[in-house]
Amino acid sequence: MQRVTAGLHLLIVLVLLLLLHPLTSADLEEEDEVPVEVIVNGSPCSVTCGPGVKTQTLCVLKDGKTAVEEDVRSKAGAEVSEECRVRKVKCVESWRCGLRTMTVTSGQRVDIDCLGEVMEAMGKFSWRVSWRYARGIISSDDSLFKRWEAPLLGRVVLDPVREEDAGTYRCDVQDASFRRVKQVYWGIRVLPVEVLNLDYETSLAQWSSAGNQKNQTVPDIHETVAALVHAVLMGSIIGGVVTFLILLSLILLMKRLRGC
Repeated sequence: MQRVTAGLHLLIVLVLLLLLHPLTSADLEEEDEVPVEVIVNGSPCSVTCGPGVKTQTLCVLKDGKTAVEEDVRSKAGAEVSEECRVRKVKCVESWRCGLRTMTVTSGQRVDIDCLGEVMEAMGKFSWRVSWRYARGIISSDDSLFKRWEAPLLGRVVLDPVREEDAGTYRCDVQDASFRRVKQVYWGIRVLPVEVLNLDYETSLAQWSSAGNQKNQTVPDIHETVAALVHAVLMGSIIGGVVTFLILLSLILLMKRLRGC
């Protein structure tokens, strides 16, 4: 019993010595060697809306002890070492991307990419993507949309596109925590194959050229009317003069006959 009590006393003494043992210079040096990284440079988000990626350059501080102090941010002169690395991180500026429209002709290939470069950089399983479709109209009224399955997850490929594919496609993206990070509407107008030219400026130039050719072959209606009026007036004047001369000759002839 006495041996057990002596052993307990010895254990308590050892624990107290460990708790009260002050930090040695070796311990402080080891604390200084704790690697602490800081961001020294970064790029803007790769997209203005929806999930994107940005790069950050992180370097190790030379003075690890100063870095872990609470007021390290208020201290100037903290130096970084040349030991740096670059990493890519996710970023979201805004999840609302609005309505985008396009006009195509039947038979073309339409490729709508909802994630783009983000899927390649962060992996397609980092996001939850769902699609909805409003057939035949261009609108952002959510009550008009029905769920639509996209085999390629983050993309919709219509190849070839048909007139009945026209409408608005809505893409919703959530991250792994089910937070919405992107919503975009794609309005697609599909015209028949007969409509070969969708360029308004070119079509207007062709229309103007056709109108000029028509004006060159058909006289202006105003010029025609003016010419007819001029001819009628000139004919009336000439006819009036001739009639007056005839009447005057008859009067003179009748006076001569009476004189005889």
